[in-house]
This record gives sequence, structure tokens and C-alpha cells, in this order.
Amino acid sequence: MVQLLNKNILLIVTGGIAAYKTPEFVRRVKEQGAQVKVVMTSGAKAFITPLTLQAVSGEPVAEDLLDTNAEAAMGHIEFAKWADLIVVAPASADVIAKMAAGLAGDLASTLLLATPAPVAICPAMNQQMYAHAATQSNLALLANRGVHIWGPASGEQACGDIGHGRMIEPMQIVEHVVNFLTPAEQILKGKAVVITAGPTREAIDPVRYISNHSSGKMGFAIAEAAAKLGADVTLVAGPVNLATPNGVMRHDVESAVDMHAMVMSLAEHTDVFIACAAVADYRVAEQSDHKLKKSGDDSLTISLIQNPDIVASVAQLESNRPFVVGFAAETQNIEQYAIDKMNRKKLDMICANDVSISGQGFNSDQNALKVFYAGGSKDLPLNTKSELGDELMQIISTLLPSN
Repeated sequence: MVQLLNKNILLIVTGGIAAYKTPEFVRRVKEQGAQVKVVMTSGAKAFITPLTLQAVSGEPVAEDLLDTNAEAAMGHIEFAKWADLIVVAPASADVIAKMAAGLAGDLASTLLLATPAPVAICPAMNQQMYAHAATQSNLALLANRGVHIWGPASGEQACGDIGHGRMIEPMQIVEHVVNFLTPAEQILKGKAVVITAGPTREAIDPVRYISNHSSGKMGFAIAEAAAKLGADVTLVAGPVNLATPNGVMRHDVESAVDMHAMVMSLAEHTDVFIACAAVADYRVAEQSDHKLKKSGDDSLTISLIQNPDIVASVAQLESNRPFVVGFAAETQNIEQYAIDKMNRKKLDMICANDVSISGQGFNSDQNALKVFYAGGSKDLPLNTKSELGDELMQIISTLLPSN
């Protein structure tokens, strides 16, 4: 389905190796019906040629602020007025700093000051540059001004470092554009939704803990999807490095006990509870106040006790019980284990995923779910977690009481 018909997208490409991904974004967003014009900084031209972007966009690429032909018609102002949305991808640390300072020394930065259109940036830089206090301060300032920040992703970088700073993939940017320019029907308006996401950390001593590989991406995607549908969304997040979705209230917790306490304080005022977090089943019985030292023994015995079962606790509420959705991350007998968990814990729905398959589940940007509920089930095939979040919330909305 063409979702961006008659929408005008202005793409600003800045200097960075991720510039090589931008032709794919242009091609994909045009497939959705959008008109695309491209502006390049001088740094961007060191990584990709204007001719390439002209070929995929079908429009001349603008490069210079003081282009005499463009200036005769105040070209930079016309560009700024033409756009329904400006996307800066990749957004280098340099251009982010210029935006925060309000500089206007070239065509790109001038357009970003002159436009009445919404602006979204896709950060892309070395992980240490991204983590630097100056960059984080600039991003926070831009977010407060209403700039939309999409990404970055985490992983191996061109320089060999590993960490946050990779530009998100072209199709993910397209999804963001579609979601932004085609707002969803507010079918969950007035509904309160609480979602847990990420892992928990169970302390052994002040420097060590027990945890798991959950990134929190699935829970954050569901929270974003629920907010787009008009819900009042509260996200209870374990220790993750993810930006809070727009319109979502967030509470950060560490341990399963902390998460349980936070959820139970919210549950009776909630219409939908989605337990997406990968909560540790056990915690250390006696946490050491000091760092444990090696002894002469070759082994160390740590006594564990069971953590409270958060989703079961919510499902057992006798008054003001919400619609309860659980998750089951399995490596075998997916359907059997998921249905057993749903029935045993008296859930309204369960979403099962096979975390043994490479490229989906923990720490991945993609997932596949098998959804089970009273009287039915549905397979959600491999897709981005953002798309799966949208699909899942649509299913949940059809199962809620109509009052």
C-alpha cells in the first residue's frame, strides 16, 4: 500500500560513512509515494556522489547556500517551505552541534533554521563521540525543542569499535517516516497501558550481578505502538540503553523486586498490562555488601531464591484487573510451553518467540511471534520489532471490552 502519496520529504545528508545507505532510503520512501529532494553537505560528498542521489530521487541535488541560480528565487527558503518533513541522515556529531547552537553557515544548517516543518535526525558517529557529554547534551536540547531523534543503533562500527552510534537501517527510517506522517487512528484513546521491558539485574555483590540478553527493544516498540494509538502508556524498564518513545511515561528499575513493586503500584489503574520484560526467575539470597574475593577453592556456591512472578501477580488481581498479556521466550516446544504458561498463570494472551533462531529475539531489531488468546491464535512472521509492536497492539485492541 502506498502510504506517503503527495508527501514531501527533504533529506539532508551529512558527512559520515553511513551516507552510503541514503540512496536505499530515498528509493524505498519513493516507493511509498513520497516526493524526495536531497541536500548534501560538503562532508557528505566525500562519501557519496550527488549524481547517485540525483539518480534515485529524480531531482537535482542542492549543495551550496550561495548558489546564484537558487538564490534568485530564494531557493533555500523555498526548500524549507516545501517539506512536510525534514530528515537528517546520517546526522553527524558536527551537524547535531550546529543545530543545537543555531548556526547557519551552510545550506543544510540554514534550512534547518528556516523551516516550519518537523525535523527528524538519525544520529551516526563513533560510539565514543555519541557517548560524549557534549553530544548527549546537544541531543537532549534538540529533543526538548521538538526534534525527533530516530536511533542510533548499537553494533560494530566502520572503525572497528562496538557500541551505540550506528545509523538505523534505511527501512527503519522509512517506517518512522510512515508512522510520523500517517498518524494511526486513536483506537486506544482513554486506555491506560503499562508495559515492562528489558532485563532485570540481580546483584551478587556491589560489582557483579545476574542478568540476561534482553535489549528491551520489543517492549519499547510495543510502548511506541500503543502511544500512537492514543493510549496513556507507562513503561517500566529494566537497565537498557534505549530512548523513551514519544508520549510515553517511563520508570527505570533494576531488580525483579523493584519491577514487581512498581508494576503493582500501577496495575489497578491500568486497562492493559503487557509483561514483555525478561525478568530473572531467581535472585541471590544474601547479597554481599563487599566485593567477593577469590578463595582457595575452585568453586563458589551462591544460594538463590525465587523472584516474585510479576505477570501472575497482576493476573490474580480480584478488583480492577487489567487485560493481561505475557511473553514466553522459548528455545523448544514453543506452542506447548506458551499455552501452558498462559493457562497456568491465567493470562488473557501470550506472545511466544523462539530465541534460539539467529537474527530474531534478544538483541535483534527483528522478531517473530506466535500469539495465543482465548478462542484463537495468530502468527506474526519475521518483521521489525516496530512493525510487530503495531500488529500486536492492533490485535489487543480488538480483544478489549468495548466499554
